[in-house]
Amino acid sequence: MNMSLRASIAREGRDVTPRMIAATRRLFAPLLDLADAGVLRDVPYGPDVRHRLNLYPGSDAAARPVLLFVGGGGYDQELWPDAEAGPDNVAAMAANRGLVGAAMHYRLAPEHRFPAGAEDVARAVAWLRDNVAEHGGDPLGIVLVGHCTGATHVGGYLADPALHVGPGAGIAGAVLMSGIYDPRHAAADDGAMAYFGPDRRNWSQASCAAGLLSSDVPLLFTVAELDPADHQTQAAQMVGAWGLAHAAYPQMHLLAGHNHVSPVLSVGTPERGIERLILDFVARVTA
Repeated sequence: MNMSLRASIAREGRDVTPRMIAATRRLFAPLLDLADAGVLRDVPYGPDVRHRLNLYPGSDAAARPVLLFVGGGGYDQELWPDAEAGPDNVAAMAANRGLVGAAMHYRLAPEHRFPAGAEDVARAVAWLRDNVAEHGGDPLGIVLVGHCTGATHVGGYLADPALHVGPGAGIAGAVLMSGIYDPRHAAADDGAMAYFGPDRRNWSQASCAAGLLSSDVPLLFTVAELDPADHQTQAAQMVGAWGLAHAAYPQMHLLAGHNHVSPVLSVGTPERGIERLILDFVARVTA
């Protein structure tokens, strides 16, 4: 990352506030450079009004790997509510780089509580497995990329075999960026209380940490250098638990110079570090 941009990100601090998010968007929006890949918007993958995804098909009949982006927000809202705000740059980047790209919405608390997010990931994966071949995708080459709450929902899906839509959870791999994997060790903010319930003694059932440790799905984790304390703690705990379980270090990448939202916003810009990290992982697990 160039030093001027890195300094600008650092000036916004660690706290995830509307001001910080808006300022970080302003830094990266002028840098976005993606060709129009064509998109099918609001494709239904389930019965709820929020069961919608945007799909960037392949340009020919080749069976391309599929990248499904699951964005964050805080359980009761989405950080990326529309194409201008976020997730489609990840899906569009995938299409620009020879993959099939998709970005999904999911149900929100308080109307829909745990495990609704993981259930919606399962629905989206099932839809892609059944339909993506018609759009140039390989149904056996689906890779999930979850950020923040999206990473938590992806983790919840991977950790619950009852939700899996096929062998190996029906996917080739998953990238989990700045996720909360054990909510018992995270802040009980309004969104978490709305999603996991008011009694924190019951939150142990929502931990996906043990399930991730025992998963045979290839995983890549990231945490941003300027992530808030909760996300730093969750990443550190995952590293420690992984080391004890596997006598090895996980694929945990510290994203130097980035804050909580800048890794996603950098995708599709000349700041290609996060993009390369994701694409290299997709190529490795779908080879």
